[in-house]
Amino acid sequence: MDTGTFRGLITLILIVAFIGIFFWAYSKRRKPDFDEAANLPFADDDEKPTRDKHASTEHEADSRHDRGDKNR
Repeated sequence: MDTGTFRGLITLILIVAFIGIFFWAYSKRRKPDFDEAANLPFADDDEKPTRDKHASTEHEADSRHDRGDKNR
């Protein structure tokens, strides 16, 4: 098998893989999943962002002082 044949086979495999992924992505079975994913940016966040439970303001101030941070 020479280099040209090998490259041709690899190209053929990649084309078949591309076509397979294309049909998988645009199949009717995937549409509900993609519609849900498309609406994620518009979803309301009911939860507030939480801080680390182990971090406290006192410890945070101490760690700033220990590092020499003057912008408290």
